[in-house]
Amino acid sequence: MAKKTENLSFEESISALEQIVAELEKGDIPLDKALSQFEQGIALVRQSQSKLEQAQQKVSVLLQEDGKAKLKPFIEEE
Repeated sequence: MAKKTENLSFEESISALEQIVAELEKGDIPLDKALSQFEQGIALVRQSQSKLEQAQQKVSVLLQEDGKAKLKPFIEEE
């Protein structure tokens, strides 16, 4: 992976994680490489979770009215 985990966008992190999972699921890689890939996957998951939490906090701030957060349910448009 060219970029460090911290420098990846959320979408890039998910894509990299999907590639790692696919490689690990094949099961034909040496143990040392599998452990390295697993460690990288854990770092990607933690980074992605952090980015999601930051986005959630931003949304909460944007939805504040009169100093009180009013979260509104997400209604998916069809």
